[in-house]
Amino acid sequence: MQTTKPLHTGKPSTSSLRKHYDDNDEEIEHREHHSDEGSGSGSAQSPLDKQRAMKAALEKDPGVPRFSWSAWQMYLVTLVACCCSGDSGFDGTVMGGINSMKQYQKYFGLDGVGSKTSIVFGIYTIGSICATIPASYFPDKYGRRFSMFFGNSILIIGALLSANAQNKGMFLGGRFLTGLGSGCAGASAKSFLAELAPSHSRGAYLGFLNSFYYVGQIAATGMMVGTGRIQNDLSWRLPLYVQLVPAAINVLTVFLCPESIGKAKEAREILARFHSSTGDVNSPLIDLEMKEIEEKIEVDGADKKWWDYRPLFASRADRYRAYMVILIGTFGQLSGNGLITYFLPILLKNAGITSQNKQLTLNFVNSITSYMGALTGSATVDRFGRRKVLIYATMVMAVILAIVTGLLSSIGSAARANAGITFIYLFMVVFSYGWTPMQALYPTEVLSYQARAKGLAFLNIVAQASTLINTFGLPVALQKIGWKVYLIFCIWDVFEVVVMYFALVETKGLSLEEINEIFEQEHPRQYSDRLQREMRRASERIAGESSEIAKLLPDEDYEMLDISVR
Repeated sequence: MQTTKPLHTGKPSTSSLRKHYDDNDEEIEHREHHSDEGSGSGSAQSPLDKQRAMKAALEKDPGVPRFSWSAWQMYLVTLVACCCSGDSGFDGTVMGGINSMKQYQKYFGLDGVGSKTSIVFGIYTIGSICATIPASYFPDKYGRRFSMFFGNSILIIGALLSANAQNKGMFLGGRFLTGLGSGCAGASAKSFLAELAPSHSRGAYLGFLNSFYYVGQIAATGMMVGTGRIQNDLSWRLPLYVQLVPAAINVLTVFLCPESIGKAKEAREILARFHSSTGDVNSPLIDLEMKEIEEKIEVDGADKKWWDYRPLFASRADRYRAYMVILIGTFGQLSGNGLITYFLPILLKNAGITSQNKQLTLNFVNSITSYMGALTGSATVDRFGRRKVLIYATMVMAVILAIVTGLLSSIGSAARANAGITFIYLFMVVFSYGWTPMQALYPTEVLSYQARAKGLAFLNIVAQASTLINTFGLPVALQKIGWKVYLIFCIWDVFEVVVMYFALVETKGLSLEEINEIFEQEHPRQYSDRLQREMRRASERIAGESSEIAKLLPDEDYEMLDISVR
C-alpha cells in the first residue's frame, strides 16, 4: 500500500510542482490517445487530433492581422454575403408593417386578418421552401457566387412585380419569387462565408452574417414609419422597391469575390491570401485547411442525392440527432414569436392602439429591442449552456404570454393595453435572447460532420413548414378568437418546456468527439447531464488545487507556474 509523505512546513519547490502537473498532462495525453484508438476511426484523424493540429499550425502561422489589407478585403467580402441575410430580414418583416397600412388594405380589399391575408403571408414561405431545390443543386454545380447571383436576381424580379402590382395575382407572384430568391441566396451565402472565413474565427463571421437579419428588419420597420404617413399607394409600394437594394448590391459585386471550383491551386492561393500571416501557400496552416477541404469534398462526394434525406435517420444515433433538428426547427417558429413578428401592428390594434403611425413606430422599436436581446444571447450562450438557456427562456415566455392573456382579454383600459404591449416587447427580447442564437448554433453542433450540410437543409424545410402554420393559421385565428391566441401559445410553450427537459442534450464545452459519443449512448440526455456534472466537479477540483498552491508559493512563482500549466 502506497503511503503519503507528511506535508513539510517549508514550501515545495516550483520545479517539483511543475513536474507534478507535467506528469498529469502526460497521463491525460495517454488516456486521450487510447480513447482515440478505440473510437473506431481507423487511420482518419479524430476531431480532437484536428483541434491539436490546428492549434499547432496557428502557433506557427497566427493568421492575417486584424487590420491588414487582406483582412479588410475579407470584411468587404463578408458584407457582400451579408446582403443576403439583410434581404431575408427585410423581406420577412416588410409585410408585417404593410399589412397594417390602410392604403394597402383598401387597394387589395383586405382587412389585415382572415384567410385572404393568410395567402399573402404564406406564399412567401412557400417560395422559401421551394428554394431548397436550387439551393441544394446550384452551389455545387455552378458555385456559391452564381447561386447568390441567381437567388438575388430572382428576388429583384419578385420585388419589382410586388411593388408594381396591379392586382392580387401579380402581388402574390412577386411575393413567391421574393421568397424563392431570398431562400436560395441566403443558404448559399452561409456556405460561401463558412468556407472562405478563417477556420479559427468562422463562428464570428457567421454570427455577423446571421445578425444582419436584424439589420434588414430594423431597416424595413424604420422605413415604414416614414412611408406610412404618405396618403397614397406609394406608402406600401416604396418599401417593396427598397427591398431590392441589398439584393442589387450583391448581384453587382458578388463576382468580384474570390471563389475556386475544382481548382486546388487557386483554392490554396485564396486561402493563403485571407488566412495566412505570410501569404505562403505552403504554410502549415494552409496545408491543414486544404486537407480539411479535400476530406469534406471526399465525404460530400459520396452522396450526390441531395433529395434523399434517409441517411439522417439511418441509425438510432442519427435519428436522435434528427429529432433535435426537428425540435429546434419547429419550436423555434411556433413559440409565439411568429405571432408578434408578422402581426404586431394587428396585435397593437386589437389592444386598442388604432393610430397607424403609432403601430408602425412601435413595430420599429420592437425590432431594435429584439436585436439587443439576440446580441446578448449570442454573447452569453457559452457561459450558461444550450439546454439551460432554451428551457428557462421558454418558461419565462410562457409566463409572459399568460400575463399578456390576462391584460388583453378585455379592451378599454389604456393602462392594461400599455402593460400588455410592454410584456409583448419583453416576450420578444426573451425569445431573441434564448432562441435566436440557438436556431443556427445547436443544429450545427448536434449533427455529425457527414450529415451536417444535408441536416441543415432539412432544418430549413422543417422551419419553413412550421412557418406556414404561422402565416396561414394565425390571420384566421386572430379573426376568429382574438386574444385567446395568446393562451394557446402559452399552453404550447409549457409543452415545449416538458419536451426539452426530457429530450434536449447539453453540448456546452464539449468537443465534436464528445458530442458524437453522447448520441451513441442508450440515453443521450442523461449521459450529457452526467458528463456536464463531471466537468463541473473537475473544474471545481482544479480551482481548489490552484487555490491551495497559491497559498504555498510566492506570488511571482505562482504566476510562472500558472502560465506553464496553461
